[in-house]
Amino acid sequence: MDAQMRQRFTMALTGAAAGLSFYGLAHALDSDILSGKAALGLTAGALTFFTALLGIAGPLTLKRAALSALLVALGVAGLLLLASQRFEAPTDLFDSPIPILAALVLVFVPLPFLVAAQRSSWRDYRLLFTEAWTIVVRYAAAWLFVGVVWLVILLSDLLLSMVGLEPVGNLITSAPLAWVITGAVLGLGIAVVDELPDVVSPYLVLRLLRLLLPAVLIVVLLFLLVLPVQGLSGVFSSLSAAVTLLTIAAMAATLVTAALDQSPAEQSRSTVILRSAQMLALLVIAPAVLGAWAVWLRVAEYGWTPDRVFAAVVAVLGLGYGLVYGAAVLRGRGWERRIRQGNIWMALALMGAAALLLTPVLDPLRIAARSQITRFETGKIPADQLDLDAFAEWGKAGEAVLARLEAIAKDPGQKPLADRLAMRGQPEATPVSTNQLADLAALIPLRPRTATAVRDEILATLWPQEVETWLDHCRRKMPDGAPGCVMLVADLWPWRAGQEAVVILRDEVDLLEAEGFVQGEAGLTRVSVSELAASLPQGKAAIAWMQAAQAADPPQLEPVEMKALRVQGVDLALHP
Repeated sequence: MDAQMRQRFTMALTGAAAGLSFYGLAHALDSDILSGKAALGLTAGALTFFTALLGIAGPLTLKRAALSALLVALGVAGLLLLASQRFEAPTDLFDSPIPILAALVLVFVPLPFLVAAQRSSWRDYRLLFTEAWTIVVRYAAAWLFVGVVWLVILLSDLLLSMVGLEPVGNLITSAPLAWVITGAVLGLGIAVVDELPDVVSPYLVLRLLRLLLPAVLIVVLLFLLVLPVQGLSGVFSSLSAAVTLLTIAAMAATLVTAALDQSPAEQSRSTVILRSAQMLALLVIAPAVLGAWAVWLRVAEYGWTPDRVFAAVVAVLGLGYGLVYGAAVLRGRGWERRIRQGNIWMALALMGAAALLLTPVLDPLRIAARSQITRFETGKIPADQLDLDAFAEWGKAGEAVLARLEAIAKDPGQKPLADRLAMRGQPEATPVSTNQLADLAALIPLRPRTATAVRDEILATLWPQEVETWLDHCRRKMPDGAPGCVMLVADLWPWRAGQEAVVILRDEVDLLEAEGFVQGEAGLTRVSVSELAASLPQGKAAIAWMQAAQAADPPQLEPVEMKALRVQGVDLALHP
């Protein structure tokens, strides 16, 4: 086996190992084998390790790439575990996009530095620039290849099913093999991309980005020229305006970097492009300052929230880029070189900011909680404007705020706060018609027929519109006159106490919809339902499937992997 085929085989095997490990983690999580911090640490570590490994294997030997990826994985997993201390349930950390964005920065931004450090110097801008953009293109091309391969697989499955060879497709699309195929194809795709640096390279992307420079420059100039006439009220009216301004600043910095490329030899030769890059570099500071000002005004008026803390961090980074680029241009000759070196230090600042967001030093939840309770205690915000629901989502810091408010509510003169807290968590009345519920209970086929207690508990959770929708589906008769719905009740998950239920509804074009309910400590909880292979039966197959489900009493249900169940030959997964 020659070196090229050996590298392809190694990368495909690495990708397959990644896919298999992700499947194993998913199975362990769904089966509750792993939970809490162990699940978070292993999942974050595995995702980071294989993402980094596949990203830099090629520029580095597999051994060096694995050691570097392990270093990144340990750092990211450790920081995420540290950040998870903000919540009672570690997985609640990802209810906000902020930790995810910070983790992505810490996964991808260090990779060019790791490659450059081992091949030349970590400050070698030529190598840093090339590797950063190559990683982007490598992953984009490889994932495109994965998509094409799966399209071929699915079309092949359809073709073979026409001659009765359905088991072949079922085998390929089964959960373990699907993960392995995806990983192996991704690894193979990356290996092939690495073999063709002159064909599949970032240079095409960079050349296209350069063409946008004059247009973006004109837009920024028009904005700055019209701004004094139109006034600043629209600019500072909302946080979304700040996000827009900061995004423009980031885009401008990216376009300037694309025009300057990795060195003077590769930078744009077009005078228009280069002068546009120079002017835009000088103007990056403008939207960055306006965006930072907009964030500050919102904070001054409404206090800190986690989103505003994150926006402030982005604003500081934007100001950093603006100052570096502006100073580089104003110093005259050699501005291109100074911007390239400035990009190195700003990349380090970006990684530092992302890391701090995952530590107690820059905990957005703690900062926001302290700000809001201080605003209330100093009289800047009345009790009726407190966002108690938001506090409940801010982890332990939010719980501390609620506990503090509960204590304050006991003081004399705090009746408005006490009333506000008393209303928290109380469900609004649901004016569901008793007659409609009785009609639905009598109409929907229940399997087994004896599961009336579960059925009544489910119906009691429905909103009025849902009751009407279910009635419409059930009243839509099938060819044999049976209702177009069915409720299946059983102990679908043997590893979990209590019964679960699946409700199947048929619409006017013979498509099926599924609703799931799982027994929990607080009663039955609604969960989403998906079909593992492709989709629920349609057309005549949907009618036949519904009739078979209604005829079986008790229902023919069989638990399968991934917290799923098999109903009349169709695998359904319930997602709590």
